[in-house]
Amino acid sequence: MRWIFFVFIVFIIISATPFVDPEIGKVIDSYKGVSIYYNGNNFSRVEGRNIGPDGYNFGLKYQCVEFVKRFYYQAKNHKMPNTYGHAKDLFDKSLPDSAFNTKRGLTQFRNVREYKPKVDDLLIYDGYPGNKFGHVAIISKVGDDYIELVQQNMGKESRKKINLVYFEPYWTVADYHVLGWLRK
Repeated sequence: MRWIFFVFIVFIIISATPFVDPEIGKVIDSYKGVSIYYNGNNFSRVEGRNIGPDGYNFGLKYQCVEFVKRFYYQAKNHKMPNTYGHAKDLFDKSLPDSAFNTKRGLTQFRNVREYKPKVDDLLIYDGYPGNKFGHVAIISKVGDDYIELVQQNMGKESRKKINLVYFEPYWTVADYHVLGWLRK
């Protein structure tokens, strides 16, 4: 009888483990060798600023902006000239399509255009009710009818697929809040 009780307790512990959240700051994924950290289920959580070895400002630890800036710095050898701002601020709404965004040192593309986004582009979301800061993620895959995002600060969801729709002659990332993407 004791062994049945023991097996039952072990089963409960093992089956409950996936429901336990990782610790804040724990690596939950990586993309091209760059770590993605867990920031809890509260997107506004702040754990201090992350600064590179040369003093470059990646941003607030475990936030979405910090991840994409750290990725571009480590994987693409790129530093944004303006290192501050929320996710939505990475996209300059005053610029025309395919213009060079001098604040970010990247070319900027608006959503709904004749061309698809590409792998490693930064997808920028505008602010919306419930998240006035917006969101930014890296496009990790581009298919005929979807893109995959890799992201930080979205709970445990480090990867997400979004529909990519073609209405001749335009491609659109099918999410109302997407402003567009930035590319090196």
